[in-house]
Order: sequence, then structure tokens, then C-alpha cells
Amino acid sequence: MIFNHPASPVLTHLFTLSAGIGRSDDTGDGATGRRIRDSVGEGTFAGERLRGELLPGSADWRLIRRDITSIVDARVMLRTDDGALIYMSYGGRIVVPPDVLAQARDPERRHLLDPAAYYFRTAPVFETGAEAYRWLNNIVCVGTGRLTAKGVDYDIFEVL
Repeated sequence: MIFNHPASPVLTHLFTLSAGIGRSDDTGDGATGRRIRDSVGEGTFAGERLRGELLPGSADWRLIRRDITSIVDARVMLRTDDGALIYMSYGGRIVVPPDVLAQARDPERRHLLDPAAYYFRTAPVFETGAEAYRWLNNIVCVGTGRLTAKGVDYDIFEVL
């Protein structure tokens, strides 16, 4: 197998994922911080090579550390428009400065917050047995997130 990739990483857009946030379950302050499970409501993803919907049951088991950094721990099931199932999991970090935290938590105003005012990055990985999408099992990706009126959007990039 021959790979012809540049020595320095190059990012190419894979897809944009839009997800509504459903119910949140908050365990309260624990030994390592505050664990919150944000269930995913309706969602879609679309890019040049794949598109489809997020399936129910997807969620983020975030840990909010005492320094207010959120540790992302998300597990998402994607169904492509041609019926293939793809498991996507990702870790990451969300850092919202104290001066914009109230707006970021407010569903009525969070989408008005400039994404440059906070840090929202993820590192998705994929698993699938669907022949048309097996290439996803072997790529490295990074994602940038932003708050929206209905929840969150992620731009997912393949690292070449």
C-alpha cells in the first residue's frame, strides 16, 4: 500500500454534523467534577462523501472539571442516506471563559455567542462494517464545535 500524503498535516472537510440537545441528566458534583449526560435530539450530517442522520440514543457524557473545562465523551450512531450504520465516538475539550458562560448556557442566547469567544475541539474516530465506508475505520479526524439555537454543530475534518 502506498500513501502519498504531505509531511505536514492537511485538513479536508469530511462533514458538518448538526445536533439538537435533548434531555440532560446531571449527577451533581462528584469526586472528579460534575458529570452530565446530554442526550442528542434530532440531528443530521452532510459532506461530499457521506450524509445522513443521527440515531436516538446518541449522547455526550461530559465531565465538567472544577476549572470549568468540559471533557467531551460522546458516542453517536450515524445512519447514512444509503442505510449504512457508522459508530462515531469522540473526546475533546470545551472551554468557555467565565465572562460568557451564562450566555453559553442560555438556550435563547447561546447561538449569538461568537465561536471565537470559546474553545470547542474534538477528535472523532469511526467504526463501521459497511463496505462503502470502511475507509472511515482508518482515518484521523479533528472537529471544531459551535453552539447553535437547537444545540451544537461540528465541522469534522479528515487529517491527511
